[in-house]
Amino acid sequence: MEPVLNVGLPVFAIILLGYLAGRFAILGESATEALNALVYFFALPPLLFVSMARVPLAEIFNGPFLAAYSGGVLGTFALSMAAGLFIFQHRPAALTLQGMTTIFTNTGYMGVPLYLVAFGEQGALPAIILTLFNGALVVGLTIVLIELDLRSGSEPYKILGDVALAIIKNPLLMAALAGMAVSYFEVAMPRSVLNFCTILGNASGPSALFAMGLFLAGRRLAAQPLEIAWMSLLKLVLQPALTAWLAFGVLGLELFWAASAVIMAALPTGSTAFVIAQRYGIYVEEATAVTLVTTGLSFFTVSALLVWYGLG
Repeated sequence: MEPVLNVGLPVFAIILLGYLAGRFAILGESATEALNALVYFFALPPLLFVSMARVPLAEIFNGPFLAAYSGGVLGTFALSMAAGLFIFQHRPAALTLQGMTTIFTNTGYMGVPLYLVAFGEQGALPAIILTLFNGALVVGLTIVLIELDLRSGSEPYKILGDVALAIIKNPLLMAALAGMAVSYFEVAMPRSVLNFCTILGNASGPSALFAMGLFLAGRRLAAQPLEIAWMSLLKLVLQPALTAWLAFGVLGLELFWAASAVIMAALPTGSTAFVIAQRYGIYVEEATAVTLVTTGLSFFTVSALLVWYGLG
């Protein structure tokens, strides 16, 4: 349980600092948007790039492990989208962000540190693999679906052209693809480039969390409590339960990899969901609320899983 405490408390402390900075007018109202622009355009892209470039693609594509985790993601996403469509009645772009907020696990800023504290550098590979999976696939599909909805009134050929252009211009997707290319062709990058990407990329997590605190200052969240509770339940209970069924019951993974898939699935919503919501001006309050609620509750759920699997 100590690793969860060591990772979770700093996350809340950074959000609290952002809240206090806004509450006492140390930073103005425009600071949230400015910080998110910093994360979206300048900090996250080099982090995604260097993360992809450093890991051989053969290690990333651990088939059974990814299948177990992906099955939990897809099942949870489908149920979230169904509820959003028939119960909460969101438009497609908001539905997409609802789904992402429900499934986007904070593997980068909680999973990797958690595994480094618990198992050391050699044991952090599952968290690193799923950080790349989330950064490349989940973020990529989210952006494509949002862009499709925002351009839905145009002619089909124009929609496809606009979406393709939006993908090409998107710094997150391009950075991930560039990193994969560097890894595939085994390009040796200068130490100065790696250090630049690492230093700038390390600013993305604290900046996004700080911006979330700023967003909360002086606001009364209008998100529906029932919707937030439902999404938190999906994130912290259904997603790890589906993953456990696939990892242990269907695919029969060895204990460390099966337990890792379940623990990663049980981590709270990552702040990237808030960053993308803020960028498009859609589903911002809901993404913020779910991130906060799941981060708080995950201390208990993840601690219980670590003890249950004998990894904590």
